[in-house]
Amino acid sequence: MTLLHSLDLLSTFVFALVGARVAADKGLDYGGIAFIAAIASVSGGTLRNVFLGIQPNWTIDPWIISSVIAAVFITLVLRRVTHIGKTLLIMDTFGLAVATMSGAQLAAEMEIKWFAAILLGVITAVTGGLLRDVLCQLEPVLLHRETIGTSSLMGAITFVALIQIDLSQNLAALLGGLVVILTRVISIQFDLHLPKFTK
Repeated sequence: MTLLHSLDLLSTFVFALVGARVAADKGLDYGGIAFIAAIASVSGGTLRNVFLGIQPNWTIDPWIISSVIAAVFITLVLRRVTHIGKTLLIMDTFGLAVATMSGAQLAAEMEIKWFAAILLGVITAVTGGLLRDVLCQLEPVLLHRETIGTSSLMGAITFVALIQIDLSQNLAALLGGLVVILTRVISIQFDLHLPKFTK
């Protein structure tokens, strides 16, 4: 199993688990919880692959679907609904870092232009959470707080910059992921966010 494949599986499971918990918190039925978990976990990677002209991973890799099923199963078995708290926030941040690096690294391996690799890293990371919030009728976190997009962007830029100076992709991915995590943690800790439009 390659590092890229491991990253995909890990981010899929984390995003599916967070999505399932958010859906459970909104009182959705079992089918709704499973649907939100799937959308939250595979939509970012699917959109990335569509842009790259390759087949979405979940259509050919049973481990992807297994990760989603496992996340839903854990959510339903525990049956304890908790509002989004520190644990889910940590998991979501970790998933954001992993997904960003997964998207950017795949693009780099396909020798895509550097700016496209950065954008694909961000798209992979934020699409699932955006659709999750919209479908659960929540104000999308991406659009108004916690600098999710900014954190992902900084990590993707770090990864691309490091491989441009011939650092190994694995090490670049590790450092880029740390940048994603640190940027988001600092923004939450000090309540930092992008300026908002005021009339």
